[in-house]
Amino acid sequence: LQVFDEEGKDVTPHPLFHSDPNTVVPRQGKLLASSAYFGATGSVFLSSFSMHQPSGANASLEQKRSRLLTSYNFSDVQVRQEEIKEELTKADLDRRVDLYLTETETVWILDMPSVVVSVESEDAGRVLERNRIYVDICTNRPGNDRFVEKMMQTINGAAKNKEVQCDKIIMEDKGMMVTSWDLYDSFHISEIEPTSKAEGSRTTTGKSSKSHTTKEHDRTMSVSSDRGSTTSSTMILESAVLARIHEEEECHSEAVLTSENFQQDLFFMERILMENIFQPKLAAYRQFPVLTDPDVTSDTSGTVAAVKEAKQEKHDKEKKDKEEQKEAFIDPSILSGLNKTPEEIVPPRLERLWSYVCDLTNGHSVSSMVWSKVNPDLLAVGYGAFDFKEQKKGLACCWSLKNPMWPERIFQCEHGVTALDFSMASPNLLAVGMYNGSVAIYDVRSCNDAALLDSSESSNKHTGPVWQLRWVEQDRGATGDGKKERLICISADGRITEWLIQKRLDCTDLIKIKRTESEKKKLPGEKERKSEALISQQAAGMCFDFHPKDTNFYLAGTEEGHIHQCSCSCNEQFLKTYRGHKGPVYKVAWNPFSTDMFLSCSADWSIILWHQDSQTPILTFSSATAFVHDIMWSPKSAFIFAAANESRVEIWDLSVSTLNPVISLFANPRVKFTSVLFAKNTDCLLVGDSKGEVSVFELQNLAAPNSNKV
Repeated sequence: LQVFDEEGKDVTPHPLFHSDPNTVVPRQGKLLASSAYFGATGSVFLSSFSMHQPSGANASLEQKRSRLLTSYNFSDVQVRQEEIKEELTKADLDRRVDLYLTETETVWILDMPSVVVSVESEDAGRVLERNRIYVDICTNRPGNDRFVEKMMQTINGAAKNKEVQCDKIIMEDKGMMVTSWDLYDSFHISEIEPTSKAEGSRTTTGKSSKSHTTKEHDRTMSVSSDRGSTTSSTMILESAVLARIHEEEECHSEAVLTSENFQQDLFFMERILMENIFQPKLAAYRQFPVLTDPDVTSDTSGTVAAVKEAKQEKHDKEKKDKEEQKEAFIDPSILSGLNKTPEEIVPPRLERLWSYVCDLTNGHSVSSMVWSKVNPDLLAVGYGAFDFKEQKKGLACCWSLKNPMWPERIFQCEHGVTALDFSMASPNLLAVGMYNGSVAIYDVRSCNDAALLDSSESSNKHTGPVWQLRWVEQDRGATGDGKKERLICISADGRITEWLIQKRLDCTDLIKIKRTESEKKKLPGEKERKSEALISQQAAGMCFDFHPKDTNFYLAGTEEGHIHQCSCSCNEQFLKTYRGHKGPVYKVAWNPFSTDMFLSCSADWSIILWHQDSQTPILTFSSATAFVHDIMWSPKSAFIFAAANESRVEIWDLSVSTLNPVISLFANPRVKFTSVLFAKNTDCLLVGDSKGEVSVFELQNLAAPNSNKV
């Protein structure tokens, strides 16, 4: 069969491939065949549409099929070859197969032509010509005989009736009698108002004089209008004058409230009020006698006496309840240690004075507290949650004894504050560590809450919470005289770092805390156990404390319950390891008087007393089944220390008893104690809790021993 086109040319389709009966066709699994099998070059596109026909009887069938396939697009048709069962040799498997991919014809599924054309396209001129012709037709249509108006009937929408009920509109006619004076005054008001606005841009003296003149003129006008007109114009004038006076008063009051002198006066007045309100409490804090007001007159003597009587009754009731509570916790061993009978002894107790709390700190957990190095009345408190699920924005507040009701400085932090400390070389600098691992330094002299420096741009910043930071003074050695101050931090990422304060904060590692295997004694006949694989090679750091005399040595507590003695000169290994706790070590503290002893507290409910030369605990204190979050030695005695666990605060006196605390203060329901801090110059204790309250207690009847040796 032959096919000819309209011009007589032979367009009969020819088959792409002529099969050879002697050639074995390999099995094809894809649409494109390899050129290695068919001997084609890289530019030849072979298709697997033809099938092997062993006999010549099917030649016509093959030609018909090829013509049928040629009339369609070969890329859209797939013909499955006959499956020839044969085993491939290793040479066939190792042979290289080349596949050539070419772009097929684009198939349009949906074509939505655009109604706009770019002015730079080829069809822009043609489209503009068509638009011009259409505009000419529209303009020439009216009055042209070629266009005939024709009526057409369309279906109209169904009409709907809608009724609305409303109140009847009442029309009223009102009238009033006016005179020419009323008309004159009403028109004259519109001329006075722009004049008064122009006067506002002048000086204060000019404003006051002009205002006085305007008031006199208005008063004259109102008198004249009262004589010969109704009261309508008078009311309009009076309202305008009152509005202008009110506006001037508001501007003046705003200027007074925002002035620096007024702010300073308010500051002094606030100080005086706080001194008057908290005078008895502050006197007890500073161990001064409480003064009474001698200027009370006889007229108010009855009221003052009634108030004093009510306060005395309340005080006696609280005193009785507290004495009953404290007597319940006086251990016989304490009485025997003092060599006194219960009738002779006056039990030591904690007397609450006041609390540092405000609306801003309410609900935030107290994470750390520290006194200023030069101002003993300035206290810095960090607020932040210890639990990952309870994280929210943190606060760092500076409280003063002169105002216990509102902090002097408030520094807003994006993350919870976990540690803070004042600098000794620059007392105005406050270093703050946060839960996300960042460190920031604030200037407490500035009222701006922005940080001077932060570790956000440091490449070596911590990746875990900064649980403790401290400014440490160290000797310069032979290179110079005096002492050098360094900022040291410990984090949950297992690093103890020293921060360099330059144009930006950057740190170097003092040591990386490596995990240590627990020493388990092997029982007789027990097989040797395989060592467990560690998830992380570094242990999370929880706390540290430098030696009070030799700042080259320090202790580091870890999450696995170990305490390592480290040296600043050696950053590869520990000097000693103290094993005694079964849970994370939350705090370690050297004794300030007996410098070879130190305390540690842990989540295993215990407090342990250590000697630096012995890796075995000397004493273990455990009085409650709760986490011990914080401990601190008394600055006045080598025997007294305070401990804060979740349920109560305890005062221990080792010269009296090593079994029970001498004072125990229980927490309120749903409140947990988090930190303790002794006052520097007085016998007072500060206690922070999980509700954001820092309570100040006075230590009463707790005599400090004369000896400073444990």
